[in-house]
Amino acid sequence: MNSETIPNPSVLVIDDEIQIRRLLRITLEANGYKVSEAASGKEGLVEAASRRPELVILDLGLPDMDGVAVLKQLREWSHVPVVVLSVREHDDDKTAALDGGADDYVTKPFSTPELLARLRVALRHAQPVEDEVVFRVGQLEVDWVARRVSVKGREVKLTATEYALLRLLVRHADRVLTHRQILKAVWGPNATDQTHYLRVYMARLREKIELVPSRPTLLVTEPGIGYRLITGE
Repeated sequence: MNSETIPNPSVLVIDDEIQIRRLLRITLEANGYKVSEAASGKEGLVEAASRRPELVILDLGLPDMDGVAVLKQLREWSHVPVVVLSVREHDDDKTAALDGGADDYVTKPFSTPELLARLRVALRHAQPVEDEVVFRVGQLEVDWVARRVSVKGREVKLTATEYALLRLLVRHADRVLTHRQILKAVWGPNATDQTHYLRVYMARLREKIELVPSRPTLLVTEPGIGYRLITGE
């Protein structure tokens, strides 16, 4: 997967640091992106509405309003992929951004290859593609029609809850899902604080699909935030 999925995708960078905007413009334009900029939250919302970019890179520490507030306003009318790029490292900040509708979170200072990979994943999730009949990654294969899950060619039996959890992670592959997002989707809105449910079922799922459950390579933990199913991006 690369940026050619959308030829010359347009990216709006919302960040008050001119040095960061310059660095991102140079990096992104060298990789085939069209870049526009905004130095504040309000300006960013106006630019997003007028330019309709295919992707937004959003800083949280903006001079006029918090980036999470920008994100929440943007999500009232747009599903554009948003990758947060922020100096804030606390789990609470990451969780608030992801729960607020961000597709991913990258911490400053950032690795350029990692950022480009995260952008590619975000763009991929924006594409209106039909569900694959069979999902394959590493040792795992899931046949959605037959509801068959196999590891290294051998079928494994999942409970209804385990299957729902796996399906959610696959549908959002390579994207961080917070504990709250997963609990709401699988167990319902009244279970969003029941993180022990999630720990138990993730452990069970890893026992069934990971080659070495204690060292998972597919279902990875984002400490203090949630989980991500890795496809190799």
